[in-house]
Amino acid sequence: MKPIMIDFPDEFHTERLVIRMAKPGDGKVILEAVHASINELKPWLKLFAHKEHTEYDMELIIREAHVKFLTRESLRFLVFLKETGQFVATTSLHNIDWDVRKFEIGYWIDTRCNRNGYMTEAVKGICDFAFTQLDARRLEIRCDTKNTRSKLIPERLHFELEGTIRNEDLSADGSEWVDTCIYAKIQR
Repeated sequence: MKPIMIDFPDEFHTERLVIRMAKPGDGKVILEAVHASINELKPWLKLFAHKEHTEYDMELIIREAHVKFLTRESLRFLVFLKETGQFVATTSLHNIDWDVRKFEIGYWIDTRCNRNGYMTEAVKGICDFAFTQLDARRLEIRCDTKNTRSKLIPERLHFELEGTIRNEDLSADGSEWVDTCIYAKIQR
């Protein structure tokens, strides 16, 4: 079956969060969060955080993400508080292998929402979604070994650290080699 023919919800909820696909018109709220969080994002996100984005640029990124969601190439979700509708974070399922049902999870949070457990709750929600709605067999989280805050998420959610790839990439600013942790959770 072609991935575009796979049906699943484009929105789900956790206890405190609404997690839904990125939609046209979301660019402005994402840009505001990027601007508020830029210092925390720069060490970890290569292209995204190292370029000055305009509202047009961000809207273009969101619309491209929307199209990729519809074609099932990559599934970007935006995270909002249920109570207020405030944007909190983004999380995604990417590097998808539909034949194997393998997905990599990515995420970042608006720094103004840190230390409330929202990112852990959102990633747990996306894991549950992937296993129940997408019949995932394997979920991976990859992060720089120095990104201690990002590493806390898979550790809290009982992902297994399968290994560390040494000198796997260059740092976001291109100044040094970095090692990457690979965490995984599988469905048997």
